[in-house]
Amino acid sequence: MCKTVIASMEDAKAIDIKSLDVRNLTDITDYMIVATGTSDRHVKTISDRVLEFMTKQGWKPLGLEGDNAREWILVDYVDVVVHIMREQTRKHYDLESLWNETFSELNEEVVVEVFENAADAPPVA
Repeated sequence: MCKTVIASMEDAKAIDIKSLDVRNLTDITDYMIVATGTSDRHVKTISDRVLEFMTKQGWKPLGLEGDNAREWILVDYVDVVVHIMREQTRKHYDLESLWNETFSELNEEVVVEVFENAADAPPVA
């Protein structure tokens, strides 16, 4: 599932795609995939491409948020939650650091693994 999401984002020219393995930190999802779009139109295009690729594989989202605002679109596939943001929104919320710092303080043995090369992220069934 992660690889399909990442492939769709790459196809839509998403910037700075990161996959966060949060399986040891939360029960709400296994992975979060974060990417940046250069404009509100680009954010929407990336989201549309994710939905298109995933639908072709038979996966339908549980939820879709922010589709009208286009500053931050969230697509929830339960095991994988996709965050597509404008650059300033991504910098402001800094999800990668938030998950890593917050939970590493709670449990020093558990750290979010951020895959710099999103294609290296393990597959999710």
